[in-house]
Amino acid sequence: MTLHRDGQETVGRFWQAVRVTLALLDSASLYFRSFYALPESMTAPDGTPVNAVRGFADTVARILTDRRPARLVACLDADWRPQFRVELLPSYKAHRVADEAANAEEVPDTLTPQVPIILDLLAAVGLATAEAPGYEADDVIGALTAREAEDPVEVITGDRDLFQLVRAKPTPASVIYVGKGWAKAEVLGPAEIAERYGVPKAEAGPAYAAMAALRGDPSDGLPGVAGIGEKTAAKLITQFGSVAALLAAAKSGSRELPLKMRLKLTSAEDYLAVAPKVVEVAVDAPVSLSGADTVPAKVKHPKRLAELADRWNLGSSVKRLVAAIEGGK
Repeated sequence: MTLHRDGQETVGRFWQAVRVTLALLDSASLYFRSFYALPESMTAPDGTPVNAVRGFADTVARILTDRRPARLVACLDADWRPQFRVELLPSYKAHRVADEAANAEEVPDTLTPQVPIILDLLAAVGLATAEAPGYEADDVIGALTAREAEDPVEVITGDRDLFQLVRAKPTPASVIYVGKGWAKAEVLGPAEIAERYGVPKAEAGPAYAAMAALRGDPSDGLPGVAGIGEKTAAKLITQFGSVAALLAAAKSGSRELPLKMRLKLTSAEDYLAVAPKVVEVAVDAPVSLSGADTVPAKVKHPKRLAELADRWNLGSSVKRLVAAIEGGK
């Protein structure tokens, strides 16, 4: 590589272009946010709303442009409410069930038809998808992160549950949290999670999961322990290391815990016995990929992509996605 007067900028651009990271997309989180962020007046010629499709495509384009990952996988929900979690905790996501018999999630009618279009778009471009029968996208992301031993991992999500995946080794894993949109995305690693939640840096990921189980999460149907909020949960996990160790201390009458706290914990014994298994991602999920996870140098099926762009009125979004893939190579 030849350096010129602006050599420092040239070096910066070079490294940006070959940045070797694995980007794991929490696809449902991203397209749900796109759906609610953009108006349903964005439609195809036949009147089908495509706001989620266009927003998702634009987000992927921004990820490719701003982060320049060498590898990328769009992770999918094969089962949004896995039976093994429901068996442990029947309240898990129960308030989101639209059809009890089919265990179907309550999703806006105008979003559901857009998901197959998103999958067609990813296939045409040549970006890999991944899923695991009977598991959520969180589990897919967790399994791919756990088995990655070569490249740094960046998890892109609007779901705080995945903060549990941050780590320093064997390869760094961080979360790019887009809960407030890509423009306000936050890159969070072990140090940032430790500082934000008051958990130990060395065990920030597992400690966050334990704290979340103890604190609970109404959006997922996790009741938590009555009277224990986030700060108290973080302090207890920092002190005892795990939910199991904390519960054992409470049951044994440990003087390290005030009587009132011991009573709170023992009264929630049944919940605490299963909550960590519900909250923790299944790193052994049997993940299968649609193809190689390398970000292609060129669009894989340009004719098919053009057809999709025309049929669904995705013109500018598809152009941005193509530019993000081919423009920086």
